[in-house]
Amino acid sequence: MWDYAKERYGVSSMIQSQEKPDRVLIRIKDLTVEKADEVVWVRGRIHTSRAKGKQCFLVLRQQQFNIQALVAVGQHASKQMVKFAANINKESIVDVEGVVRKAHQKIGGCTQQDVELHVQRIYVISLAEPRLPLQLDDAVRPEVEGEEDGRATVNQDTRLDNRVIDLRTSTSQAIFCLQSGICQLFRETLIHKGFVEIQTPKIISAASEGGANVFTVSYFKSSAYLAQSPQLYKQMCICADFEKVFCIGPVFRAEDSNTHRHLTEFVGLDIEMAFNYHYHEVVDEIADTLVQIFKGLQERFQTEIQTVNKQFPCEPFKFLEPTLRLEYREAVAMLREAGVEMGDEEDLRYLGSTKMCQSLVKVVYDTDFYILDKYPLAVRPFYTMPDPVNPKNSNSYDMFMRGEEILSGAQRIHDPQLLTERAQHHGIDLEKIKAYIDSFRFGAPPHAGGGIGLERVTMLYLGLHNVRQTSMFPRDPKRLTP
Repeated sequence: MWDYAKERYGVSSMIQSQEKPDRVLIRIKDLTVEKADEVVWVRGRIHTSRAKGKQCFLVLRQQQFNIQALVAVGQHASKQMVKFAANINKESIVDVEGVVRKAHQKIGGCTQQDVELHVQRIYVISLAEPRLPLQLDDAVRPEVEGEEDGRATVNQDTRLDNRVIDLRTSTSQAIFCLQSGICQLFRETLIHKGFVEIQTPKIISAASEGGANVFTVSYFKSSAYLAQSPQLYKQMCICADFEKVFCIGPVFRAEDSNTHRHLTEFVGLDIEMAFNYHYHEVVDEIADTLVQIFKGLQERFQTEIQTVNKQFPCEPFKFLEPTLRLEYREAVAMLREAGVEMGDEEDLRYLGSTKMCQSLVKVVYDTDFYILDKYPLAVRPFYTMPDPVNPKNSNSYDMFMRGEEILSGAQRIHDPQLLTERAQHHGIDLEKIKAYIDSFRFGAPPHAGGGIGLERVTMLYLGLHNVRQTSMFPRDPKRLTP
């Protein structure tokens, strides 16, 4: 424990103690009226300080929770201690002993509005430098409010250049707590459904998707690639009789796309599953998994959702049970009726039509989450199973939240001869995917799956406007640090 202070300020000198501390630190979020009149110890950051006469008002922050603390001249505090407290730099970490008092009126601007802390002792654990690269109050101010009042807000590049500070804001804390919850719910749900979690290689010998958007790395005396997807290895696990598998891990895409929804590295939530009779068994399982995540977020993370909504107001996310599933041709017909010109085999994801499609779906079905099924075979990867009824279509599907794709999936070709033909059709070097094709030569069950982008799910569930807000340390074509 490091204790900071000077005797003339009514606190001790800085020492490093090896002894067991004689105090138990209470979480700020647990300071409620039930603890009124109790003496407690709290560790937090100095969010703001304001001296007024013989007293100083501090706001102590701990993650997304904060409380007002009062240092006032009296039995436990001298004038020097008040002055000392008022001069502690913002963002410094302090230990405070104080009495929990019920507030006479609700304290605006604090999460703990019904109580305040009357300080008896204060120790600086870590002193922050006096000049901060950005002010946290500016970083959580809604952009509309800043524009209307002429008050400062913080732009995206400044946030990302100083990400450690930006991540301290209540909004960022809430975003990444909720994102952690998505991973937890994903894992919980699938394990309950009988899935096995696997880990797949990220350094591979051939491009996962058979395309050009792949990072090449030096691998001793040859070259290797960063995995664009765990796709091939998930399928190999199905061929190895694991039946239902999932994994959570990094995915790399060398796409020179500087849009609000693209990253060169993101976290993939991937699922693969053998089915008995029809690939819709897998579609339904994936959709239900996402629905369970949405329900879990509503039940467990209301505080975080409300915290984000204060800075970024958004309508609550809506979904149906069972999930709405439309065929691709139905979506094309809706768009054409709305005046969009497109061919039967054009990919609406790249025509900028998904937002319009979402608007039409929202009006007709009142849902923010839906599935598009039976994509044209021409716009899908080589391993996608053709539709046995209409060879121009495929047994593939995408899932959308608020009009943006969050999952792309399909039934995979499990016949090595057909897989070879489709790979040749796409111009893929068969030698580079030989191990993949060979894994289907010894009996492979019909199977399907898909990959979900964690950052996109977080962004769209909360109604945010840029995926960089939901990537802790984002990587895109123009950003490689911090």
